[in-house]
Amino acid sequence: MMDVQAVLQAYDRYERRERVFADMRREDVGPVVRHIHRAEPSSMVLWSRLDAANADAVIADQVAFYNGIGHKFEWKLYDYDTPADLRDRLVAHGFAPEDREALLALDLQTAPAELLAPPKHAVQRITDPELVPEVLSVQDEVWGWDPELARMLAGVMRLIPNDLSVYAVYDGDLPVSSAWIDFTEASPFCGMWGGATLPAYRGRGIYTALVAVRAQEAIARGKRYLTIDASPMSRPICERQGFQFLTYTQPYVHEPK
Repeated sequence: MMDVQAVLQAYDRYERRERVFADMRREDVGPVVRHIHRAEPSSMVLWSRLDAANADAVIADQVAFYNGIGHKFEWKLYDYDTPADLRDRLVAHGFAPEDREALLALDLQTAPAELLAPPKHAVQRITDPELVPEVLSVQDEVWGWDPELARMLAGVMRLIPNDLSVYAVYDGDLPVSSAWIDFTEASPFCGMWGGATLPAYRGRGIYTALVAVRAQEAIARGKRYLTIDASPMSRPICERQGFQFLTYTQPYVHEPK
C-alpha cells in the first residue's frame, strides 16, 4: 500500500520546490518559486510557503513582478499550502479560480495488468511539432482551451523532445482523443496531462489506452510514480486503475494590467 504522506512529500520536493522547465526561467525568491516563460507571456508560481504575516505582501510582490513584464500567470494552489485562507487572499488580489482537480498517483511497481497489456486502440505518438495544434483540437473542443497551450507544447517538443511525449488516437484523419506526459531527469515522478476524448467516442476504452501507453513509457524510462491532476470525469477511471488520491489542486490565474 502506498504511503500517501511520504509520496506527497516527495512530490512537493521534486515536482514543485525543485522543478525546472527548459522553456522557463526559474527564480527562487524566498517563500516562492516562480517560473517565467521565455517565449510566451504566460508564467506561473508553482510552490510557496507563506504564513498569515507575509502572505499578502508576497502575493502583491508577485503580481507587481508579472504585471511589470506583461505576463499572465497561474498560482498553483495545493490544499496543504499555507496559510489556510490562501485561496481567499489570492482572490482578493485579483486572481480568478479555475476548476479544482484531484492529484492522484500510481506506484508503477504495482501497476495493474490492464495498463501493462498492449492497448486496445491504435495510439500514435506525435513527434512533429507542427501537428500539435491539430491534436490539441480535441482539448479545445472538450474544454475550450487557449491555443497558446499548443504553441507552448510545440515549443517544448522542439527544444527538449525527450521531456515530452504527445499521444493521440485517430478516426481516419480526425484526432478523437489526445494527451501527453512530461518527464524531468531528476524526478521519480512523471505527469499525465490533457487527457480528453470527443463525446461521440467515449465509453470505448480510448482514455484507458492513452493511460496505458503513458504508463508503459514511464516504466521503460525508470520512473516510479505516474501522476495526474484528475477532473471529476477522469478520476474514477484512474482510481479503478490503482491511482491513489494525494490532495486537491486548483489554479488561480492573474491577468496582466
